[in-house]
Amino acid sequence: MFFYLIKRLIYAIPIALAVGFVCFMLVQIAPGDPINAIVPPDAPQEVVEQVRRDYGLDKPLPVQFGLWLMKVVQGDLGRSLATGRPVWSDLHSAIGNTLTLAFAASLIGFVLGCILGGLAGTFRGSLLDRMAVTTAVAGVSVPHYWLGMVLVVIFSVQLNWLPAMGAGPGGSADWAWDWEHIQHLILPAVTLSVIPMGIVTRTVRGIVAEIMNQEFVVALRGKGLTSWNVFLHVVKNAAPNALAVIGLQLGYLMGGSILVETVFSWPGTGLLLNSAIFQRDLPVLQGTILVLAMFFVALNLCVDLIQTALDPRIKRA
Repeated sequence: MFFYLIKRLIYAIPIALAVGFVCFMLVQIAPGDPINAIVPPDAPQEVVEQVRRDYGLDKPLPVQFGLWLMKVVQGDLGRSLATGRPVWSDLHSAIGNTLTLAFAASLIGFVLGCILGGLAGTFRGSLLDRMAVTTAVAGVSVPHYWLGMVLVVIFSVQLNWLPAMGAGPGGSADWAWDWEHIQHLILPAVTLSVIPMGIVTRTVRGIVAEIMNQEFVVALRGKGLTSWNVFLHVVKNAAPNALAVIGLQLGYLMGGSILVETVFSWPGTGLLLNSAIFQRDLPVLQGTILVLAMFFVALNLCVDLIQTALDPRIKRA
């Protein structure tokens, strides 16, 4: 396991460099001039050029990338062009709020998806199977932003049960584990959990249905094992493949919550990215995308290690 970990870490280095380069270039080639977020429209050309030199935007792109990469390695993501604050100071609290939302959404989506998928795969062809498949297809098909707006209209506007905006009372951006803050978490977490729930349900159903048809399951039943013990063996064999899908979906929850966070004004990385896009704030865009991408790479590494620990066949390979 130790050598496998070292090998995976070595593989992650060029991936991280490639991700950093792609993040830098995608932001650079986007239309618009980031200087417009700093200087007023009627600023003299001399002032514009001076500001461009101060931020290093007058240098060639390879030089800009090299300087940016050196700062990133040292833990410096630069300063926001719009606010002048260090990017990490804004990103720190946003990442915490996004992790909280992703954790709640994954808890809802993965638990329901595994339960529905496991039951549907075990009792395939039954009414329960058809209901689970219908729920999964509906979950995958419904757009995040539309579902979020519908939930706001029903539970916030009409019923007045749950708040619709912010992470806390008064639109606060600071999170705390109490009921006032959890109320703000419910609607965005449910909205964000629908698509991963549908994907996990369909995936787990297919895996369980395939395993239930294998010869070792027939042999276990022939030995007189109870249905519960047979189901535990099926779960053990389905866990590695299901874990891979769950790991990918957790990464998507971190990076794909821009629309949901915008709808609910949730102060996470999605809302931060949304405001940075409109303000053409290059350092915030680059820093946020890079951190989310590195989180995705680290998450895939963790999933690989857990899969290796659960599945002896990967160890032998």
